[in-house]
Amino acid sequence: MDTETKKDHEEKRDGQYGDTQQLVDLGASINHNGRGTIYTLTIVGQVEGHQVLPETAKATKYEHVMPLLASLEQSPEIDGILLLLNTVGGDIEAGLGIAELIAGMRKPTVSLVLGGGHSIGVPLAVAPKVSMIVPSASMTIHPVRMNGTVIAAPQTFNYFERIQERIVSFVAKNSRISKKKFLGLMLKTGEMAADVGSVIYGEEAVELGLIDRIGGLSDALDCLYEQIAEVRKEQKRTASEKARKKKKAAGEGSQDKTGHKNSDTSQ
Repeated sequence: MDTETKKDHEEKRDGQYGDTQQLVDLGASINHNGRGTIYTLTIVGQVEGHQVLPETAKATKYEHVMPLLASLEQSPEIDGILLLLNTVGGDIEAGLGIAELIAGMRKPTVSLVLGGGHSIGVPLAVAPKVSMIVPSASMTIHPVRMNGTVIAAPQTFNYFERIQERIVSFVAKNSRISKKKFLGLMLKTGEMAADVGSVIYGEEAVELGLIDRIGGLSDALDCLYEQIAEVRKEQKRTASEKARKKKKAAGEGSQDKTGHKNSDTSQ
């Protein structure tokens, strides 16, 4: 393989082919333009926990997403993260763990709920700095459930309540909805045929204060670019302030030295 052909091969492997493989493996992509570099990450299907889901089920694996988010936060090449959600929910601890990581990021983040952001998808939707939802999307809010054998004891129900409190507190902290209102939606009766809880749609989610705005893909991208511009502006201002202070300190040091020499001469 000659030099030119080898170079083209490496570019395809690291560039287009690498992005394609990333899209296949993680449902993610990186987009570059003059306004910034955005990493698009999808949370789809069921959020997989400690038990591996069947191959026939669409799943978001937390062992993939968690280290990826940590890497994105530290990467100087990524300016912002767009989170696309269409999930039925899933494992509480895995979903809440991912949501906490997103909420703790300094980089610009925006979520867009498409289709559905159900169950543990609600904390994931509100975790970014700005949350958005399309009008046709829905969100199911219900009490904590558990599959498998459950010991009917007071300690079990107390455990459920404590998990539920963690979810309610997180959602209230990262949105404009109050704990009381969210818990009321969670425990509402008469709306779901075989369960307790609520199903809300795009505009209703915004009116309740659960989601920040109604919008589509272009709106979410514009919001993300606005955040990136603000971050760059703040970084530029901070750098200018540091340079000014450094220059001032250097000038004062020079004056001190000059004054010291003059005093030596007069003596």
